[in-house]
Amino acid sequence: MAARASALKPLATLGRLCSGGRASCAAARAFSCAAARSQLRRVTGTGGGALTGTVDRFGGVTVDLADAGLPGDISEGAFSRLLHDSLAAWKAEGKVAVWLRVPISLSRCAAAAAAHGFTFHHAKRRHAVLALWLGDGESRLPGFATHQVGVAGAVVDESNGKVLVVQDRNKTKNAWKFPGGLSDPGENIGATAVREVFEETGVRSEFRSLLSIRQQHDLPGAFGASDLYIVCRLGPLSYDIDFCTHECSRCEWLQLAELAETANTTPVTSRVARLLLRGLERGFGDIDLPLEELRAVYSGAFYQLYQRQLER
Repeated sequence: MAARASALKPLATLGRLCSGGRASCAAARAFSCAAARSQLRRVTGTGGGALTGTVDRFGGVTVDLADAGLPGDISEGAFSRLLHDSLAAWKAEGKVAVWLRVPISLSRCAAAAAAHGFTFHHAKRRHAVLALWLGDGESRLPGFATHQVGVAGAVVDESNGKVLVVQDRNKTKNAWKFPGGLSDPGENIGATAVREVFEETGVRSEFRSLLSIRQQHDLPGAFGASDLYIVCRLGPLSYDIDFCTHECSRCEWLQLAELAETANTTPVTSRVARLLLRGLERGFGDIDLPLEELRAVYSGAFYQLYQRQLER
């Protein structure tokens, strides 16, 4: 009860101030501003009244509101004033951009940020990222999610010249194609091909090389993003088919020669089939783009390079 009474004191004080005339209302506004400043001080943990963030090498600041210590019940107005002070500080420091990561639980802060010129950059399941260009001239901030990456696996049995193909259940035309699907964030191309082949057909395989890349724009269902479709050559580790009936209507080991000539396939599939036939006849060294993993110069991480090997 004592805690509740303490919490009600500011409201009671504000009510008494507002019950008097013009002077009392002015006092009420002053009390409200003081309360807002007090809330901001609790937010930042300092008397500075500004958000803190991580500075990147391009002169931008990234602020994650989930880690900013904001009260869960912070009002849109209080956050707007906090952001106003923060933007003034960042401009004075010469920062060129601000990235604001807003968790869905604080989505009301997005409206306050929009009033200061922020726009949506991208969103994921539990947060949205807003951006504001502070530098001179037109915004030079990069866009987001310009492409999606689809990967297919051509699993070739070199002992008999057959390749694993499927017919999609959700297509209007039952054409033969290589099993595949969209690559997950942070997933290597070869890993996507191996995973998708197993999920669709039940056949285990291993990555051998990259064969071809198709680029397409305005693909239906891609939410306005362009599409990259990559076909990989895989080697089989098992042969028994146990295909996913939710995604596929048929799945077979088909002769490459038949796949290359049939009209019951896609243009990409028939061309890759002819490419694989050439590999069987003359060796895959003429068609493969093998994988080489190299150390990244600036990050200490690694990246994957797909490139034809030069003769030594």
